[in-house]
Amino acid sequence: MKRLIVTDVDSTFFQQEVIELIAEHAGTRDEVAAVTERAMRGELDFAASLRERVATLAGVPVAALDTVRAAVELTPGARELVAECQARGWAFGLVSGGFAEIVEPIARELGIELLRANRLEVADGVLTGRTVGPVIDRETKAATLREWAAALDIPLEHTVAVGDGANDLGMIEIAGIGVAFNAKPVVRQQAPHAIEGRLDGVLALL
Repeated sequence: MKRLIVTDVDSTFFQQEVIELIAEHAGTRDEVAAVTERAMRGELDFAASLRERVATLAGVPVAALDTVRAAVELTPGARELVAECQARGWAFGLVSGGFAEIVEPIARELGIELLRANRLEVADGVLTGRTVGPVIDRETKAATLREWAAALDIPLEHTVAVGDGANDLGMIEIAGIGVAFNAKPVVRQQAPHAIEGRLDGVLALL
């Protein structure tokens, strides 16, 4: 049986929230972290909260993204989960409400080809405080899971979706196996499965 495993990135595949690492360079980390927490608990619309948080990043030099990327730490078990999926011939994808500028190079290093994330707008070498293109929100994450499964000819019942925040609930609900990982209470309550600690704990559910 071929499977498709799709995970969220920030606070799931990565230990940190990337937008908070970038906000450190803008002096707005505490403000951004507070909004992120409310959005992940499902108290705020994700797209609106993303616009609010990204607006605080205006003026950050694009070179700061290299520093942020270097500071990212993979969640324990993330690298092992990817390697095991590859060994079994399964597809593995990342879908992120975070930013492609950070996720893409790390995904390439791990041999992950399926990736969808927001993009930051840059002008004159600094962030403008806006994103480019559609926002990757709850609905887009669910649609991405469907799209990738269809493209790979993998039935939805053979898919796995993993995430920690309210914006992951759409894909968690439609996947064959939906997993709350180190998740907010609203996600743990609604997801069919919940695990803590290591991301490769997902394999025990299969």
